[in-house]
Amino acid sequence: MGLKTYRPTTPGQRYKTVSDFKEITKKEPEKSLLRPLKRTGGRDNQGHVSAWHRGRGHKRRYRVIDFRRDKHGIPGRVAGIEYDPNRSARIALIVYADGEKRYILAPNGLAVDMTIVASPEAEIQVGNAMPLRSVPLGTEVHNLELIPGKGGQVARGAGAVAVVVAKEGDKAQVKMPSGEVRVFPSECYCTIGQIGNLDHENIVVGKAGRNRWLGRRPHTRGVAMNPVDHPMGGGEGRSSGGRHPTTPWGKATKGLKTRKRKPSDRLIIRKRKVKK
Repeated sequence: MGLKTYRPTTPGQRYKTVSDFKEITKKEPEKSLLRPLKRTGGRDNQGHVSAWHRGRGHKRRYRVIDFRRDKHGIPGRVAGIEYDPNRSARIALIVYADGEKRYILAPNGLAVDMTIVASPEAEIQVGNAMPLRSVPLGTEVHNLELIPGKGGQVARGAGAVAVVVAKEGDKAQVKMPSGEVRVFPSECYCTIGQIGNLDHENIVVGKAGRNRWLGRRPHTRGVAMNPVDHPMGGGEGRSSGGRHPTTPWGKATKGLKTRKRKPSDRLIIRKRKVKK
């Protein structure tokens, strides 16, 4: 697990870095766990652009990931570590004792031929899944459920990790990757360990064309537009906008707090943005 650099033979190669993929042990995906993936181009069901600067990119097929880890008590063998084009983390193909195959997110330290299991009585071992009530304090976890039985929704990206910091009754306090401390039901399942591919955050794209391969289209600054196209456009010569940053529709952005109070706010013990 590391990064590969290139000789600066072109401007695009000069700073470009890619993963060395040394942890990958299986190149071809499991066909039974593949699904077609339709592109939206950032459009919603009305055909309007709801996510800007999306489109094209290399064709992908979706890998069905077992976020629920609901094969309780059945041991599984790690058959291979694979690349997944749909996420920053690596995935591991698990072959269970009953013959079923499933993909899981590959934690750091998981290796081929290791045995993992999902059970309240499982050992504290990388790749094992269990409810928060069975996890000792200070343990690093990932793929954490918000609602018991729904499947993991927290700490699923490359290098992500959450830490169990306290338990009281049927509740547990977990420190999120953002630094926020939040209350979870003790029955929520999680997986032991930190997500692998830790160097993902250090990858340098290197050139605009590589962003297009990933499906990211060019972004045009508002100050470079005409006034008819953006509130921050126009002006004699180059301008910095002359006002607080806004969207093309005149709404304030870049720092404006938009979060509304909702019932789940009471579950937050410490916010991720601590006032100094």
